[in-house]
Amino acid sequence: MDYRISTDKSALNLQFIYDYMINTSYWGKGRTLEQTERTIENSYCFGMYTLSNEQIGFARVVTDFVFFGNIMDVFIAPEYQGKGLGKALIGHMLEDRMLNELQTLTLKTKDAHALYGRYGFKKIGDSALYMARDLQKLDGL
Repeated sequence: MDYRISTDKSALNLQFIYDYMINTSYWGKGRTLEQTERTIENSYCFGMYTLSNEQIGFARVVTDFVFFGNIMDVFIAPEYQGKGLGKALIGHMLEDRMLNELQTLTLKTKDAHALYGRYGFKKIGDSALYMARDLQKLDGL
């Protein structure tokens, strides 16, 4: 499938993102439209679109753009799942010049450990949800 990925927040379809969060995701239930809008305003965002500009995916990263980032709200619209688009979105994010040199990237997932494991993320301690990818090991740790 042909698609494009953009970090242009003005292209994001807020209603599409909000609807997915409250109706489909297990993690976004109970969010308000205003909260969803504020999370977008305060994050580095990725929209995935068809070539006719229909938004079909979304992800965001809360980051300081130097050392740390936390990946959140990654999804592909249900009708587009199973086509490798989630892998494409994550791969694009990890290659993005604003993120690819972060020392640590974290995320929380209930059901996508194998997917993120392909990109170097590992379970954090005994947590069933948290994963991290560290590019640099600190001496003594």
